[in-house]
Amino acid sequence: MSETTLADSPAGPGPAGESDGSAAGAMPTGPGAATVRTGHTGAAAHTVPLGSTRSALREVAAPAAARVWRRVRSILVVVRPLGWVLIAATIVLGVLGLALGWRELVVTATVLAFTVALCAVFLIGRTDYDVGLDLTRTRVVVGERAVGALTLANAGSRAILPSRVVLPVGAGRGEFAVGRLAPGASAEELFAIPTQRRAVLPVGPVSVVRGDPLGVFERVHRRDEPVDLYVHPRTVRFDGQSLGFLRDLEGLPATDLSRDDVSFHALREYQPGDDRRNVHWRSTARTGTLMVRQYEETRRSHFVIGLSTHPADYAEPDELELAISAAGSLGLRALQDSQRVEVRVQGAELPSATGKQFLDGLSGLVFSRPRQGDIVDLAGHVAATLPTASIVVLVCGSAVAAARLRVACGRLPFGARVLAVVADGTADAPSLRRIADADVLTIGALDQLPPALRRVLA
Repeated sequence: MSETTLADSPAGPGPAGESDGSAAGAMPTGPGAATVRTGHTGAAAHTVPLGSTRSALREVAAPAAARVWRRVRSILVVVRPLGWVLIAATIVLGVLGLALGWRELVVTATVLAFTVALCAVFLIGRTDYDVGLDLTRTRVVVGERAVGALTLANAGSRAILPSRVVLPVGAGRGEFAVGRLAPGASAEELFAIPTQRRAVLPVGPVSVVRGDPLGVFERVHRRDEPVDLYVHPRTVRFDGQSLGFLRDLEGLPATDLSRDDVSFHALREYQPGDDRRNVHWRSTARTGTLMVRQYEETRRSHFVIGLSTHPADYAEPDELELAISAAGSLGLRALQDSQRVEVRVQGAELPSATGKQFLDGLSGLVFSRPRQGDIVDLAGHVAATLPTASIVVLVCGSAVAAARLRVACGRLPFGARVLAVVADGTADAPSLRRIADADVLTIGALDQLPPALRRVLA
């Protein structure tokens, strides 16, 4: 056991003496049919359409041709580029040597042919392992190592010769040398996957490779199914903060007045159309005027994050990583506070029912296409699809000018509290400013987010 770090039938005329007018001996004419007769005189003739014969032949020939092609292709794919070069050189040198009478070329072609034949011997052998791929964790944070085990077992009755096993991990791959396995034996290889950037890495499928040392031939058999490894962004915790809202079972009172709600505001005189169930009879008896209850509208805590992934909104790629980490930290805190969380990026809605789903969605984010719009277009999409949001957090990079940020904040739903977080890799310390009715935080590192947020809530 070891540990590896990865990185179409003509017909003739009938017999003489047979009447052309008999029903049994009638011969069909035209290209669409042929007469097939039995071997004795007087037997009935059977008519078979030529079109049916062609169709039947095609039905038989097509599967056979497909099987032959699959077989040929399985043979051709084992030849590596170097193999094709050696085979072509062998043919060219052999033909020239025989045509020109040059023994040197014939000898060279013979040596190359012998080399190719010798390399082909290495393809002999079984590779039908029982493969098991096990990752201890399918979700890690950037910087952590994902540890797993690869188990190969020989369930056959004959030994399996030494081979090479390849385990793809994202764009890279790890290789393991497996020795000879006796019947019933197994081998286990431990591996570790270092994670340096946020991503979704497909691990596998495991490939068993048998080939020669020169790389002329290579036979690959894929086993098992790939497993997705989620590399989550870094996040930071907030202690004792609720992002500026006091939560209760009745929702959050707003400044808009309503005829019917759960947050009592005041008493006023009855007006036509008012619900009589809201009549306050004690005040009516005391004043002699019909009085009804008036309420404040309440708004459920609806936390919305608008994370821009437009490349023009960021001065450098690292700012996007910081912005994703900040959005992840804020979203996890809102979920911890039992708030309803919605996350929008350009052209997509990220799942955010649970923290795991939320971080999984953030793991696969990349820069959007320029035609999908910038932070201003994202804010307009948020306002159109989530008009009841109570808190909206816009996250972008330092390339967004203050004027564009002001326009974006002005497009958000009316009455919602707006917080903008700007990821600026050059900022040494967090800063707070006001743009219209929005608080704008600028941070240069993830650990600057909690103290900067405390300044907003102060």
